[in-house]
Amino acid sequence: MLHVIIGPTASGKSALAMTRALREGAEIVSADSRHIYRGMNIGANKPGLKDRAQVPHHMIDLRDAHEPYGLAEYVQAARAAIAEIEGRGQPALLVGGTGQWVAAVLQGWQVPEVPPQPILRTTLEDEASTPAGVRALEARLRAADPEALTTIDPRNVRRVIRALEVIAVTGQRWSALQARAPRDPASYTVTVLRPERERLYAAADARLLKMISEGWIEETRALLDALASRGIDHAAALRLPAMSALGYRQMARVSIGAMTLDEAIVEVKHDTRRYIRMQETWFRKIAPLSAAPAHPPHGG
Repeated sequence: MLHVIIGPTASGKSALAMTRALREGAEIVSADSRHIYRGMNIGANKPGLKDRAQVPHHMIDLRDAHEPYGLAEYVQAARAAIAEIEGRGQPALLVGGTGQWVAAVLQGWQVPEVPPQPILRTTLEDEASTPAGVRALEARLRAADPEALTTIDPRNVRRVIRALEVIAVTGQRWSALQARAPRDPASYTVTVLRPERERLYAAADARLLKMISEGWIEETRALLDALASRGIDHAAALRLPAMSALGYRQMARVSIGAMTLDEAIVEVKHDTRRYIRMQETWFRKIAPLSAAPAHPPHGG
């Protein structure tokens, strides 16, 4: 039996997962798109070495920040990890806040493996640098494949660009390429953490300050230095998919003196609230898939 634990950022997923894993002898499969990158630990709230020594964790530290990693790769690898864990007779916990990744695993999305198109992607990213450009890209996707926007949040510019990229390369609609091989709903349960919104915002704010005190800015500066050693300057680094992880672009700007810490905190708080609302949209889609009811939150 696969047990899925989902919830917005700062809702207590990791703590609940560790409690259950230790009690049940389970292994944890991360469903957090930020956890795949090495060197992004504090800001991604990645499980620490102590937790990873106590409980096996999968789908963590798979790529360096400059290396591409797409949904197709994740779905294939995560399902393989779950099958391997279950094949050894151990329970698996699929845990994370990236709702699209969880849905893709449970519904068995067969994502087209189209390699990134650097020139086209750069062109679309440049177009998306203004609000008007973002709206134009959404309109372009809506015209080419309106059904795609039932699974892609139009505010998620990176996903909109990826869909347009796949359409341009294959000549087919993104939605038409999303074949499904869903997991039997009777073979998994879903626990959804739903803290009261203001309590969740307060927890996220407190965690933000804690991460800064633990060295998030220094971690980001080290990340930028590592990228620079590979010939990737600050401007190019900020365009990397890895740096779209919540708060990293602001911490990067603080580290190079392009933004004050107070300004960064205001922006990250705003972005966090928007991200939480986006996460909850996905979780409402996922929860009905479960054979078990959603549960209330379990702690901070």
